[in-house]
Amino acid sequence: MKIDPITKRSSIVGGGYSNRTRATKFNPTGKVRKYQNLQKKRIFVPELNKTIIIEVSTSGWRTMKKR
Repeated sequence: MKIDPITKRSSIVGGGYSNRTRATKFNPTGKVRKYQNLQKKRIFVPELNKTIIIEVSTSGWRTMKKR
């Protein structure tokens, strides 16, 4: 399971339903794992004088661009 190094978030399990739905007729579909939107990005680090490739989520990338 991959974790975003910036936001420290990983995947979550969705597909639950409310108690009201349990009391009525419904079609259970099972659990669904929702993954982070991870992208590979190249960043130049001046201290190392190198370009590194990190795998970061899009929300984490927006956080990095702010700083």
